[in-house]
Amino acid sequence: MNIIGINAYHGDSSACLVMDGRLIAAVEEERFRRIKHWAGFPSESIKYCLEASNLKIDQIDHIAINRNPNTNLIKKALFAVSNNTSLGVIRDRMRNAGRIMDIRRSLTDMPGISGSTVKAKVHNVEHHRAHLASAFFVSVFDLAALVSVDGFGDFVSMMWGVGKSNKIQIRDQVNFPHSLGLFYLAMTQYLGFPKYGDEYKAMGLSAYGKPTELKKIRKLVRLKNNGKFELDLRYFLHHAEGVSMSWEGGEPHIGRVYSDKLLELLGPARRLEEPMNEYYQNVAASMQTMYEEAFFHILNYVHTRTKETNLCLAGGCALNSVANGKIFENTPFKELYIQAAAGDAGGAIGAAYYVWNHILGNKRSFVMDHAYWGAEYAEEEIASLLSAKAEDLKRQECVAEKIEDEDGLCQKTAQAIAEGKVVGWFQGRMEWGPRALGNRSIVCDPRRADMKEILNLKIKRRESFRPFAPSILREKVKDWFETDYDVPFMLQVYQIKKEKRSAIPAVTHVNGSGRLQTIEEKQNPIYYKLIRKFELISNVPILLNTSFNENEPIVCKPDEALDCFLRTKMDVLVMGNYFVNRKSI
Repeated sequence: MNIIGINAYHGDSSACLVMDGRLIAAVEEERFRRIKHWAGFPSESIKYCLEASNLKIDQIDHIAINRNPNTNLIKKALFAVSNNTSLGVIRDRMRNAGRIMDIRRSLTDMPGISGSTVKAKVHNVEHHRAHLASAFFVSVFDLAALVSVDGFGDFVSMMWGVGKSNKIQIRDQVNFPHSLGLFYLAMTQYLGFPKYGDEYKAMGLSAYGKPTELKKIRKLVRLKNNGKFELDLRYFLHHAEGVSMSWEGGEPHIGRVYSDKLLELLGPARRLEEPMNEYYQNVAASMQTMYEEAFFHILNYVHTRTKETNLCLAGGCALNSVANGKIFENTPFKELYIQAAAGDAGGAIGAAYYVWNHILGNKRSFVMDHAYWGAEYAEEEIASLLSAKAEDLKRQECVAEKIEDEDGLCQKTAQAIAEGKVVGWFQGRMEWGPRALGNRSIVCDPRRADMKEILNLKIKRRESFRPFAPSILREKVKDWFETDYDVPFMLQVYQIKKEKRSAIPAVTHVNGSGRLQTIEEKQNPIYYKLIRKFELISNVPILLNTSFNENEPIVCKPDEALDCFLRTKMDVLVMGNYFVNRKSI
């Protein structure tokens, strides 16, 4: 049985293919369209999933989409009437809902697909049910507490329940307009980060400040006795004026969420190009602290009600790796699973597995323990590209060498890293989710105190307060971090041991933390080998790992990797078995 899962007409549009319960492919549309967080119908992602499995659309049995506009209709209607929602906003929402409910028409607009070839049954899975399913049904847990927190979807911003075997039971939810995701978005906008998905910048900034404004920020969010929360809506616009949102086949856009009353409370918002000062750093720290208070309030209540020690997290807020890293010390939960694409992209997987497990009643047979589900390219394609670009390489004094032996390739690359080179590392299948996890990565020496500045000068050109991440051999975590736990998807931040921080300054954040990625040999043999080779040279089982891109989506294809290498000051590019060097090392 073949199931296509889809996240469409929303940010981070994506698709996946599940075949007889096993994930075959999963990818975000932005990687093909080359526009960050691309919103619309993921036709290129669907095309890739079909090609990766050698299937035609008429061989797909079920199509699952992670939205169901028919849920919570009465609540939506009552809210629209009581809040005098504008006709324009209602019209936009209805148009978006119409696309979701008629996904078959979008499919038939794809080249080579007609109405007669789409035989699959279409399932609209409620947004947060899909989130919960995206974590639980691909986890190792047979029984777990489930929590999803995000902006909102299908009129819900938070949902929790219990997963057991192949079923999910919903226990409670928080409805729009009360939303921790929208609280965090409003504060992110206030701090001068206006783009969709900029919340991670505010999170990184929070480490530089102190929560001096927490008393004021607490006015925005009220915690309730039943594990829920409410926003003081006077500080927000989304409920009253209907914030403009665009999901029209390009970069998503959300208009200003906070009201002028927030400016009365906190003072003028930071302008985009305005220097970051201590006050805004403190606001960021206060915002993160308030979010954590609400987040742990939810989790502790869920634990009280379920008594479970296993927790599965999903939703856009599950990308808050700082809060995730504090779960064990602030709640009674003992085990944690967060799927690689915890945000809306992951809803494609959630919708597919909700159909496979919960609706169709099939037993679970798959665990997602790595994130390499995207496109891969043959050595012949890489060789052909390098040949076609020979003149460009020559002009930049680059030499391409093929190294057949994997040990030799990793040894040479590790030596280059140890000598301070910035290396583009392009291997195997592309990662699923927002993080580069060793197949589409730029890797560097974490021992270099100046490496952060070197990277920003040569390639990244990003804000100085944003940290770079450490990839570490799983068995070495206990020696370098305060918390010894699996973090395969780089979605938890843990404290680096004090005595180790000076050894890896390039990946140690200002507060002594690191957003680590743990690597086991079975997950990614060649990346594991590269880190091991570096350890043999340096006695450090860690590499600085950042995404292979330059203010664009992570590279997908070899030509994108080569273009990024040539237009930046990257020193080395390793694609498959090819070692491309700007000058002799």
